[in-house]
Amino acid sequence: MARANYVKKKFYSAYKNLDRTVYDAEKRRLQAELLNLQHWAVENRKRVAIAVEGRDAAGKGGTIKRFVEYLMPKYLRVVELGVPTEKESRNWFRRYEKQMPQKGEIVFFDRSWYNRALIEPTMGYCTERQYRYFMKRVVPWEEQLIADGLILIKFYLSVDRDTQLFRFKERIIHPLKYWKYSKNDEKARAKWEVFTNYKTQMLERAASDASPWVVINANDKMYARLACMLYTIYHIPYVEKQAFKPLTGKELPTKFRIEIDGVPFSNLSYRQYSVLERLSKPH
Repeated sequence: MARANYVKKKFYSAYKNLDRTVYDAEKRRLQAELLNLQHWAVENRKRVAIAVEGRDAAGKGGTIKRFVEYLMPKYLRVVELGVPTEKESRNWFRRYEKQMPQKGEIVFFDRSWYNRALIEPTMGYCTERQYRYFMKRVVPWEEQLIADGLILIKFYLSVDRDTQLFRFKERIIHPLKYWKYSKNDEKARAKWEVFTNYKTQMLERAASDASPWVVINANDKMYARLACMLYTIYHIPYVEKQAFKPLTGKELPTKFRIEIDGVPFSNLSYRQYSVLERLSKPH
């Protein structure tokens, strides 16, 4: 496949170097749009699949968490498959066909069928023949799914070595996140260059105009999350004309004010304001 068939560019520069207040405000705006998108998918019986790939500690799970935070659980699934059985390993595409969305459903893949293009060959979990077969068949397989009505987005969250190491160390000492780190993570990190080679092959060969890769710089988690959400609402035609414009921070006041039952609250941060606003709404 041509190199130009995957998306890699300076992505929505408005989201670089945001402070927490602007990030929280923009995240909420995007989540509201994603809810509108989900309503459209349900009402029009659309099938949406979003695959999120990247190295360990790239922020895949965290990005998906922000996507689904306010979506209707009944109409979405997050798929994170474990170690395949011998039968699943032999019938790789079938394993994931079973997980594809039904009509009116959005499915997020926290790692996907591209395990066979990345971590499996890196760690020797598949044979060379299995890898080559996958690389030959994956684009036609995806294009057939798209021809059958699937809306597919493929994100690759890219982190550098230093960022990954920092996040590993964070996980090891964190009392609530230590379980995210495993010895296997360190083994995969030791094969950084091998993984990089397979990643390059995947981005260049496993893409087409109908099924491009969207490569996001994920060294900044806030940027990556917003960029992925923004790409999604622009890519999926849930409105006739997309009028959403990214915040830059200049549009926001530095302090907020709200009145609840006649009692004024002023000089609030955006997060404080958001909490009080939610509490003030009737349930």
